[in-house]
Amino acid sequence: MPLGCNVTAVARNHLVWDWNGTLLDDLSLVVASTNETFARVGGRSVDSDEHRSRFRRPVAEFYAEILERAISDDEFEELDRIFHDAYRLGLTTIPLAADAEAAIKAWEGTQSLLSMWFHSELIPAVESRGLAGVFARIDGRPTEVDGGLKAAHLARHLAELKIQGPDCVLIGDSIDDADAAVSVGAAAVLYTGGFTDPNRLRASGVPVADSLMEAVLIAKAL
Repeated sequence: MPLGCNVTAVARNHLVWDWNGTLLDDLSLVVASTNETFARVGGRSVDSDEHRSRFRRPVAEFYAEILERAISDDEFEELDRIFHDAYRLGLTTIPLAADAEAAIKAWEGTQSLLSMWFHSELIPAVESRGLAGVFARIDGRPTEVDGGLKAAHLARHLAELKIQGPDCVLIGDSIDDADAAVSVGAAAVLYTGGFTDPNRLRASGVPVADSLMEAVLIAKAL
């Protein structure tokens, strides 16, 4: 969704932000929604630390690990629906990360946002938090059910922006974000305040930051 920003002239200075767990501080809501999902099928609950150490994409693999059984495509579709219904109920009260606005302002090039949240709901969520007009493009998940990897979504996102992967950097909070960046030749900085245990992030070999401001400073250096 273009928001009127000319990205062509400054493509080498382009930053792609992740939303959930990065700009949006929603870990507590994600864990609560995940536990409601597991409870509906007789599963046990997880705390934030376990969620951060074990969550991964495809999400069905994470669910199967916690539930200790295989998850069919049909069951995953139902679990995905339960999760998102629970998540929606608490979403309006979830704030941006403490330094999100300052970090966005600190980036001197163009910026866009790529999320695995539903596209039609992502746009008002972003704009209601005072970020209307900030991003050159905002893309959410293109299908109703999608617990897969981010790489293909990032490739489409950059293609729509007419930006080459090596001309941008992605800031996110998961190994999947780093893998997506690598898949298109982009750089990545991983943020420890989101969904992934910091030790897992540091083990990836990708630059890691403990705040979004630090992430932007690293991204500038890259």
